Amino acid sequence: MTMLDNGGGVAAAAAPEDLIKETTTQGFTKDVIEESKRQPVLIDFWAPWCGPCKQLTPILEKVVKGAKGKVKLVKMNIDDHPAIPGQMGIKSIPAVIAFVNGQPADGFMGALPESQVLAFIERVTKGQAGGNETQELLKSADAAMAEGNTQGAIEVYEHILVEDKASIPALTGLARCYLAANEIEKAKQILTQVPAAKQSDAAVAAVRAAIAVAEQASSIGPIGELEQKVAANPLDHQARFDLAVALNAAGKRPEAVDYLMDIVKRDRKWNDDGARKQLVQFFEAWGPTDEATVAGRKRLSSILFA
Repeated sequence: MTMLDNGGGVAAAAAPEDLIKETTTQGFTKDVIEESKRQPVLIDFWAPWCGPCKQLTPILEKVVKGAKGKVKLVKMNIDDHPAIPGQMGIKSIPAVIAFVNGQPADGFMGALPESQVLAFIERVTKGQAGGNETQELLKSADAAMAEGNTQGAIEVYEHILVEDKASIPALTGLARCYLAANEIEKAKQILTQVPAAKQSDAAVAAVRAAIAVAEQASSIGPIGELEQKVAANPLDHQARFDLAVALNAAGKRPEAVDYLMDIVKRDRKWNDDGARKQLVQFFEAWGPTDEATVAGRKRLSSILFA
Protein backbone atom coordinates (compact mmCIF):
# COMPACT_ATOMS: atom_id res chain seq x y z
CA MET A 1 0.00 0.00 0.00
CA THR A 2 1.09 3.61 -0.39
CA MET A 3 2.06 4.00 3.26
CA LEU A 4 4.77 1.37 2.74
CA ASP A 5 5.73 2.54 -0.74
CA ASN A 6 9.21 4.05 -0.54
CA GLY A 7 9.22 4.74 -4.25
CA GLY A 8 7.70 8.19 -3.97
CA GLY A 9 4.04 7.22 -3.62
CA VAL A 10 1.56 9.27 -1.63
CA ALA A 11 2.11 8.66 2.08
CA ALA A 12 -0.83 7.56 4.20
CA ALA A 13 0.32 10.02 6.85
CA ALA A 14 -0.91 12.82 4.57
CA ALA A 15 -4.48 11.71 5.18
CA PRO A 16 -6.42 13.31 8.04
CA GLU A 17 -5.93 11.20 11.15
CA ASP A 18 -9.58 11.32 12.06
CA LEU A 19 -10.65 9.84 8.71
CA ILE A 20 -7.91 7.34 7.86
CA LYS A 21 -5.89 5.19 10.25
CA GLU A 22 -4.21 1.82 10.77
CA THR A 23 -5.59 -0.59 13.36
CA THR A 24 -4.58 -3.77 15.17
CA THR A 25 -6.36 -6.87 16.41
CA GLN A 26 -6.73 -5.21 19.81
CA GLY A 27 -7.95 -1.93 18.31
CA PHE A 28 -10.45 -3.46 15.87
CA THR A 29 -13.48 -3.27 18.16
CA LYS A 30 -12.92 0.41 19.03
CA ASP A 31 -11.74 1.57 15.61
CA VAL A 32 -14.26 -0.34 13.48
CA ILE A 33 -17.17 -1.82 15.45
CA GLU A 34 -17.76 1.05 17.87
CA GLU A 35 -16.84 3.79 15.42
CA SER A 36 -19.26 2.40 12.80
CA LYS A 37 -22.11 3.17 15.18
CA ARG A 38 -21.40 6.85 14.50
CA GLN A 39 -20.81 6.66 10.75
CA PRO A 40 -19.89 3.89 8.26
CA VAL A 41 -16.33 2.57 8.54
CA LEU A 42 -14.42 0.80 5.77
CA ILE A 43 -11.92 -1.82 6.91
CA ASP A 44 -9.23 -2.38 4.27
CA PHE A 45 -7.38 -5.70 4.63
CA TRP A 46 -3.97 -5.46 2.95
CA ALA A 47 -0.37 -6.71 3.04
CA PRO A 48 2.92 -5.09 1.99
CA TRP A 49 3.55 -7.72 -0.70
CA CYS A 50 0.15 -7.15 -2.36
CA GLY A 51 0.47 -5.19 -5.61
CA PRO A 52 -3.27 -4.53 -6.11
CA CYS A 53 -3.39 -3.18 -2.54
CA LYS A 54 -0.94 -0.45 -3.54
CA GLN A 55 -3.21 0.45 -6.46
CA LEU A 56 -6.35 0.59 -4.34
CA THR A 57 -5.08 2.52 -1.31
CA PRO A 58 -4.70 6.00 -2.87
CA ILE A 59 -8.10 5.62 -4.53
CA LEU A 60 -9.74 4.68 -1.22
CA GLU A 61 -8.05 7.58 0.55
CA LYS A 62 -9.08 10.09 -2.11
CA VAL A 63 -12.73 9.02 -2.11
CA VAL A 64 -12.94 8.82 1.69
CA LYS A 65 -11.50 12.33 2.05
CA GLY A 66 -13.94 13.53 -0.60
CA ALA A 67 -16.85 12.14 1.44
CA LYS A 68 -16.03 14.81 4.08
CA GLY A 69 -16.61 12.76 7.20
CA LYS A 70 -19.52 10.60 6.12
CA VAL A 71 -17.25 7.53 6.13
CA LYS A 72 -13.93 6.55 7.70
CA LEU A 73 -11.17 4.24 6.44
CA VAL A 74 -9.35 1.82 8.74
CA LYS A 75 -6.52 -0.35 7.41
CA MET A 76 -5.33 -3.69 8.76
CA ASN A 77 -2.09 -5.42 7.72
CA ILE A 78 -3.09 -9.10 7.60
CA ASP A 79 0.51 -10.26 8.00
CA ASP A 80 0.85 -8.47 11.35
CA HIS A 81 -2.76 -9.06 12.44
CA PRO A 82 -4.18 -12.29 10.92
CA ALA A 83 -6.85 -13.07 13.54
CA ILE A 84 -9.63 -10.70 12.44
CA PRO A 85 -9.40 -11.42 8.68
CA GLY A 86 -9.28 -15.12 9.55
CA GLN A 87 -12.44 -14.87 11.63
CA MET A 88 -14.18 -12.95 8.85
CA GLY A 89 -13.23 -15.51 6.22
CA ILE A 90 -11.06 -13.13 4.16
CA LYS A 91 -9.28 -15.33 1.61
CA SER A 92 -7.83 -12.79 -0.84
CA ILE A 93 -6.72 -9.16 -0.72
CA PRO A 94 -7.29 -6.34 -1.11
CA ALA A 95 -10.62 -6.84 0.60
CA VAL A 96 -12.74 -3.92 1.81
CA ILE A 97 -15.67 -4.47 4.19
CA ALA A 98 -18.05 -1.67 5.16
CA PHE A 99 -19.30 -1.72 8.75
CA VAL A 100 -22.50 0.13 9.56
CA ASN A 101 -23.98 0.31 13.07
CA GLY A 102 -21.55 -2.28 14.35
CA GLN A 103 -22.19 -4.88 11.64
CA PRO A 104 -20.67 -5.73 8.23
CA ALA A 105 -23.03 -4.29 5.61
CA ASP A 106 -21.26 -4.44 2.24
CA GLY A 107 -17.88 -5.16 0.71
CA PHE A 108 -15.72 -5.87 -2.32
CA MET A 109 -12.46 -7.57 -3.25
CA GLY A 110 -9.79 -6.47 -5.70
CA ALA A 111 -8.48 -3.11 -6.89
CA LEU A 112 -11.55 -1.34 -8.26
CA PRO A 113 -11.33 1.83 -10.35
CA GLU A 114 -12.18 5.14 -8.68
CA SER A 115 -15.67 5.30 -10.22
CA GLN A 116 -16.64 1.95 -8.68
CA VAL A 117 -15.12 2.81 -5.31
CA LEU A 118 -17.09 6.08 -5.35
CA ALA A 119 -20.31 4.22 -6.17
CA PHE A 120 -19.60 1.75 -3.35
CA ILE A 121 -19.11 4.51 -0.79
CA GLU A 122 -22.23 6.31 -2.01
CA ARG A 123 -24.22 3.11 -1.36
CA VAL A 124 -22.71 2.68 2.07
CA THR A 125 -23.26 6.29 3.11
CA LYS A 126 -26.76 6.66 1.69
CA GLY A 127 -28.87 8.52 4.21
CA GLN A 128 -25.83 9.89 6.05
CA ALA A 129 -26.03 13.41 4.68
CA GLY A 130 -27.51 16.08 6.92
CA GLY A 131 -26.35 14.59 10.20
CA ASN A 132 -26.47 11.30 12.06
CA GLU A 133 -30.23 11.02 12.55
CA THR A 134 -30.49 7.62 10.84
CA GLN A 135 -27.54 6.23 12.79
CA GLU A 136 -29.05 7.47 16.05
CA LEU A 137 -32.35 5.80 15.16
CA LEU A 138 -30.55 2.55 14.34
CA LYS A 139 -28.72 2.67 17.66
CA SER A 140 -31.97 3.23 19.54
CA ALA A 141 -33.61 0.33 17.69
CA ASP A 142 -30.67 -1.95 18.44
CA ALA A 143 -30.77 -0.91 22.09
CA ALA A 144 -34.48 -1.64 22.29
CA MET A 145 -33.89 -5.05 20.74
CA ALA A 146 -31.08 -5.80 23.23
CA GLU A 147 -33.42 -4.88 26.11
CA GLY A 148 -36.09 -7.25 24.82
CA ASN A 149 -38.36 -4.45 23.60
CA THR A 150 -39.02 -6.10 20.25
CA GLN A 151 -42.09 -4.05 19.41
CA GLY A 152 -40.30 -0.79 20.11
CA ALA A 153 -37.41 -1.85 17.87
CA ILE A 154 -39.84 -2.83 15.10
CA GLU A 155 -41.45 0.62 15.17
CA VAL A 156 -38.08 2.37 14.84
CA TYR A 157 -36.83 0.12 12.03
CA GLU A 158 -40.10 0.64 10.16
CA HIS A 159 -39.77 4.40 10.58
CA ILE A 160 -36.29 4.26 9.03
CA LEU A 161 -37.62 2.19 6.13
CA VAL A 162 -40.22 4.83 5.34
CA GLU A 163 -37.32 7.16 4.48
CA ASP A 164 -35.05 4.52 2.94
CA LYS A 165 -36.83 1.32 1.95
CA ALA A 166 -33.51 -0.29 0.93
CA SER A 167 -31.70 0.31 4.26
CA ILE A 168 -29.88 -2.95 4.92
CA PRO A 169 -29.36 -2.28 8.68
CA ALA A 170 -33.09 -1.53 9.08
CA LEU A 171 -34.26 -4.49 6.96
CA THR A 172 -31.98 -6.98 8.69
CA GLY A 173 -32.77 -5.49 12.10
CA LEU A 174 -36.50 -5.80 11.42
CA ALA A 175 -36.07 -9.40 10.24
CA ARG A 176 -34.18 -10.23 13.43
CA CYS A 177 -37.00 -8.70 15.48
CA TYR A 178 -39.54 -11.02 13.90
CA LEU A 179 -37.14 -13.91 14.31
CA ALA A 180 -36.82 -13.12 18.02
CA ALA A 181 -40.61 -13.16 18.22
CA ASN A 182 -40.57 -16.59 16.54
CA GLU A 183 -42.35 -15.18 13.50
CA ILE A 184 -40.09 -16.91 10.99
CA GLU A 185 -42.28 -16.38 7.94
CA LYS A 186 -42.45 -12.64 8.59
CA ALA A 187 -38.67 -12.55 8.89
CA LYS A 188 -38.38 -14.31 5.54
CA GLN A 189 -40.81 -11.84 3.99
CA ILE A 190 -38.73 -8.90 5.16
CA LEU A 191 -35.66 -10.32 3.41
CA THR A 192 -37.54 -10.41 0.11
CA GLN A 193 -37.49 -6.59 0.28
CA VAL A 194 -33.69 -6.54 0.10
CA PRO A 195 -32.59 -5.27 -3.33
CA ALA A 196 -31.17 -7.98 -5.62
CA ALA A 197 -27.77 -6.28 -5.66
CA LYS A 198 -27.51 -6.59 -1.88
CA GLN A 199 -28.82 -10.13 -1.39
CA SER A 200 -25.27 -11.37 -0.84
CA ASP A 201 -24.36 -8.72 1.76
CA ALA A 202 -22.85 -10.13 4.94
CA ALA A 203 -25.64 -8.74 7.16
CA VAL A 204 -28.32 -10.27 4.96
CA ALA A 205 -26.50 -13.61 4.79
CA ALA A 206 -26.24 -13.59 8.59
CA VAL A 207 -30.00 -13.16 9.03
CA ARG A 208 -30.65 -15.83 6.41
CA ALA A 209 -28.41 -18.21 8.37
CA ALA A 210 -30.18 -17.28 11.61
CA ILE A 211 -33.54 -18.10 9.99
CA ALA A 212 -32.22 -21.49 8.86
CA VAL A 213 -31.01 -22.23 12.39
CA ALA A 214 -34.39 -21.19 13.84
CA GLU A 215 -36.21 -23.50 11.45
CA GLN A 216 -33.95 -26.35 12.52
CA ALA A 217 -34.71 -25.74 16.17
CA SER A 218 -38.47 -25.75 15.59
CA SER A 219 -38.41 -29.47 14.77
CA ILE A 220 -36.21 -30.56 17.69
CA GLY A 221 -37.37 -31.89 21.04
CA PRO A 222 -36.92 -30.32 24.51
CA ILE A 223 -33.39 -29.73 25.80
CA GLY A 224 -33.95 -31.99 28.82
CA GLU A 225 -34.86 -35.00 26.70
CA LEU A 226 -31.87 -34.48 24.43
CA GLU A 227 -29.53 -34.17 27.41
CA GLN A 228 -30.83 -37.49 28.70
CA LYS A 229 -30.18 -39.13 25.33
CA VAL A 230 -26.60 -37.86 25.23
CA ALA A 231 -25.98 -38.97 28.82
CA ALA A 232 -27.36 -42.44 28.05
CA ASN A 233 -25.26 -42.85 24.90
CA PRO A 234 -22.27 -40.52 24.45
CA LEU A 235 -21.85 -41.86 20.90
CA ASP A 236 -25.32 -40.73 19.84
CA HIS A 237 -24.02 -37.92 17.65
CA GLN A 238 -27.46 -37.06 16.28
CA ALA A 239 -28.77 -36.40 19.79
CA ARG A 240 -25.65 -34.34 20.55
CA PHE A 241 -26.12 -32.39 17.30
CA ASP A 242 -29.81 -31.75 18.03
CA LEU A 243 -28.95 -30.66 21.57
CA ALA A 244 -26.50 -28.09 20.18
CA VAL A 245 -29.19 -26.66 17.89
CA ALA A 246 -31.69 -26.51 20.79
CA LEU A 247 -29.16 -24.84 23.08
CA ASN A 248 -28.42 -22.21 20.45
CA ALA A 249 -32.15 -21.51 20.12
CA ALA A 250 -32.22 -21.00 23.89
CA GLY A 251 -29.43 -18.43 23.65
CA LYS A 252 -26.76 -20.75 25.08
CA ARG A 253 -24.16 -20.27 22.34
CA PRO A 254 -20.98 -21.42 24.15
CA GLU A 255 -22.72 -24.64 25.23
CA ALA A 256 -23.95 -25.24 21.67
CA VAL A 257 -20.38 -24.86 20.42
CA ASP A 258 -19.13 -27.32 23.05
CA TYR A 259 -21.43 -30.12 21.88
CA LEU A 260 -20.64 -29.65 18.19
CA MET A 261 -16.91 -29.45 18.91
CA ASP A 262 -17.20 -32.74 20.73
CA ILE A 263 -18.65 -34.37 17.60
CA VAL A 264 -15.84 -32.93 15.45
CA LYS A 265 -13.28 -34.37 17.87
CA ARG A 266 -14.94 -37.79 18.08
CA ASP A 267 -15.92 -38.30 14.44
CA ARG A 268 -15.07 -35.56 11.96
CA LYS A 269 -16.73 -37.45 9.06
CA TRP A 270 -20.06 -37.99 10.84
CA ASN A 271 -23.04 -36.98 8.69
CA ASP A 272 -20.80 -35.68 5.90
CA ASP A 273 -18.87 -33.31 8.21
CA GLY A 274 -22.21 -32.13 9.58
CA ALA A 275 -20.96 -30.82 12.94
CA ARG A 276 -18.35 -28.54 11.37
CA LYS A 277 -20.87 -27.27 8.80
CA GLN A 278 -23.35 -26.51 11.58
CA LEU A 279 -20.69 -24.57 13.48
CA VAL A 280 -19.95 -22.50 10.38
CA GLN A 281 -23.66 -21.75 10.01
CA PHE A 282 -23.85 -20.70 13.66
CA PHE A 283 -20.87 -18.38 13.20
CA GLU A 284 -22.49 -16.77 10.16
CA ALA A 285 -25.79 -16.33 12.01
CA TRP A 286 -24.12 -14.82 15.07
CA GLY A 287 -21.84 -12.49 13.10
CA PRO A 288 -18.03 -12.35 12.86
CA THR A 289 -17.54 -10.18 15.94
CA ASP A 290 -19.77 -12.10 18.36
CA GLU A 291 -17.76 -13.46 21.31
CA ALA A 292 -19.03 -17.00 20.72
CA THR A 293 -18.04 -16.78 17.04
CA VAL A 294 -14.54 -15.50 17.77
CA ALA A 295 -13.89 -18.14 20.45
CA GLY A 296 -15.54 -20.89 18.42
CA ARG A 297 -13.52 -20.20 15.26
CA LYS A 298 -10.29 -20.34 17.24
CA ARG A 299 -11.26 -23.66 18.82
CA LEU A 300 -12.36 -25.14 15.50
CA SER A 301 -9.14 -24.10 13.80
CA SER A 302 -7.04 -25.63 16.58
CA ILE A 303 -8.85 -28.95 16.07
CA LEU A 304 -8.84 -28.98 12.28
CA PHE A 305 -5.22 -27.93 11.88
CA ALA A 306 -3.71 -29.67 14.89
